[in-house]
Amino acid sequence: MPTYNGQAVLPRALAGIYAQNDNDIEIIAIDDGSTDGTQRILEDFAKNHRALVLVRPHTGNWVANTNYALTRAQGVWVCFLHQDDGWLPGRLERLRQVSLRYREAEWLLHPSYYVDRHGRRLGRWTCPLPAGVSRPEVTVPRLLVQNFISMPGPCVRLEAARAVGGFDETLWYTADWDFWLKLAARSPIAYIPEPLSMFGIDTGSQTVQGTRDLPRFKEQLENVLLRHLKEWRARAQVPSSVERAAQYSVLLNTALAGAISGIRPRYGRLTAQFLELGPRGWVRYLRDSRIFERVKARLRAGLAR
Repeated sequence: MPTYNGQAVLPRALAGIYAQNDNDIEIIAIDDGSTDGTQRILEDFAKNHRALVLVRPHTGNWVANTNYALTRAQGVWVCFLHQDDGWLPGRLERLRQVSLRYREAEWLLHPSYYVDRHGRRLGRWTCPLPAGVSRPEVTVPRLLVQNFISMPGPCVRLEAARAVGGFDETLWYTADWDFWLKLAARSPIAYIPEPLSMFGIDTGSQTVQGTRDLPRFKEQLENVLLRHLKEWRARAQVPSSVERAAQYSVLLNTALAGAISGIRPRYGRLTAQFLELGPRGWVRYLRDSRIFERVKARLRAGLAR
């Protein structure tokens, strides 16, 4: 759990952990040198719960702090919870049931609710996967088109998280997408279509602030896509519709990030590029990108107009 100046939202995230009513949880909070009451909130929580609070000098790199927490973890399974996200009651018990049912899966996944800073639900973040176990040949092509996995959605075997090298610390925006793709190429995933967590949309988050540097934002998207396209081509044939839809996704995501900063998208050009995808590309992009869910939630949150 990486934290930084999160006193306004952190209590909700911690309350979600407490609501699991499960004493077999190890919480590792890595604070990035907060200057507000975040550290006090964590220390108070640790007095009555199995929590390890580690304070590091401020770097602004949640990815590095997450990796550091992975080196300290001792459990069999690991989850990632950011301070503006949260778990719904019964999440861990439901995941425990799924892990016993689908023992071949090294990671488990469920949808999340988008929420604003006050916890108001803004919509669902779903995943274009069938219920049950999906193997890499199903998961990877869909995940190449768009990162459809929220940070509080997966539960991963610690051994698998470490085996793929954790998160790439050079990526401030796409580190999670890169990490999910590494896991997806390695092992099957078990998906349950029940929202069990909340994903916070916050205008002050590191990732939202980072989208204002559009050239680097686009570069990170392209780097991750090309990296995994290359690796996946070496293992299996990638349909052309996947590559075209994924490349279009980078263009549209960049345009949407620009809209958050007040740069008006070139709607005519984007529409023409979408039409060039053809029927197969349209179906694949609309299914895998979850574009309407993402835009609707952010409009409701007031990130773009």
